[in-house]
Amino acid sequence: MIGVIADDLSGAAEIGAVGLRHGLSAEIIVGGQPSGKADIVCVDTDSRSRTSEEAAERVIAAAQLLKDAGAAWIYKKVDSVLRGHVVVEIDALMTALELNRALLVPANPSRARIVRNGRYYVEGRPIQETEFGHDPEHPRGSSKILELLEPTTAGPVKMIRPRDSLRSAGIFVGEAAKAADLQSWAERRIQRTVLAGAAEFFAALLQAKGNSLAVIPREVEAVRPERRELFVCGSASKASRNFLREARICKTPIFSLPSELAWGAEFTEIAKDAVARRAITAFEQSSRVILNVGLPSMRSPEAARRLTAHLAQLAEAVLSEVEVSHIFAEGGATGAALVQRSGWNRLTVLRELAPGIARLAIPSEHSTVLTIKPGSYDWSMEVRTKFPSPNSKLQVPSLEREMAEEFAPK
Repeated sequence: MIGVIADDLSGAAEIGAVGLRHGLSAEIIVGGQPSGKADIVCVDTDSRSRTSEEAAERVIAAAQLLKDAGAAWIYKKVDSVLRGHVVVEIDALMTALELNRALLVPANPSRARIVRNGRYYVEGRPIQETEFGHDPEHPRGSSKILELLEPTTAGPVKMIRPRDSLRSAGIFVGEAAKAADLQSWAERRIQRTVLAGAAEFFAALLQAKGNSLAVIPREVEAVRPERRELFVCGSASKASRNFLREARICKTPIFSLPSELAWGAEFTEIAKDAVARRAITAFEQSSRVILNVGLPSMRSPEAARRLTAHLAQLAEAVLSEVEVSHIFAEGGATGAALVQRSGWNRLTVLRELAPGIARLAIPSEHSTVLTIKPGSYDWSMEVRTKFPSPNSKLQVPSLEREMAEEFAPK
């Protein structure tokens, strides 16, 4: 079994989906114990927005859980643009595994997120010039890798190129501008070293270990076509804004938090129930409903977390009244808040819709599934093409139509 420690839910889901792509079953642990049946166990420590001390404690606890479960090796998943307590958490894992060296490769070249000459670039631009420069909790104010990583007393942090040798101790950040660079790092077979990074480095490691791992995509149980879909969009990213614009064109019902919450007002039961009731009623005419923050981007981390919690509350109120077959969560913090409020301790990875977008089975007596993605990623075309025609009247499908769809040739 391979263990993975991720600092947020969308990162854990992304890694689980990479494993599924390589023929490995995967599950995500939010609380409780692994099932003992998965090839990859991803522990979500939910530590990105915690204090550095608490983040370290959670990583050490996760490492112990994975060791007790029999993990052959443990990968430290970090945010690809290095948000959160990256160095602190890597150092904590080094301590837990009694190792004094780590290799961190954060680049995702397929998404044009690369590290070159000690700097981070997104789509050819220095990262501070992109939307990541305005992240409410972890603004990327520089493209220099060593300035993006929070200060630490854990030990030396050094930049290193694919052909350079690793020294005896420390945390080394590997540059990578293309997929071949990731593969070069993965094939070096570095011993007694914590391996950390983004999803594409993990994929490269699985590919490099191909002799001992299956490489045929695993077949998973088919999911029935969705009848009711609830989107919970907690991101203010460009990808999210484009998705909501598309939804409005297609006349998909969209409901936002009350504007008063932007100024710190209380989200009263009356206000929550008023919005929830409108969303519940919308399901009578539409099979797809969207909940989103709908307020100006918050500069304060505390305000942003508060709005995320309010959105999860609103989603919980809707789900308590309407049985949906598919929940879509946009943003790791949003997905985590919803999962925690619902008490879902273990999620099984069913399918990878696209890189970074994972469909998960939730522990429930119903057949509801959860699809989650990072806020900065676009929804896959499979999701976006299910919007109704802009000229449709959004009527509930008739019984005859449902029967025809159910028994149509597949």
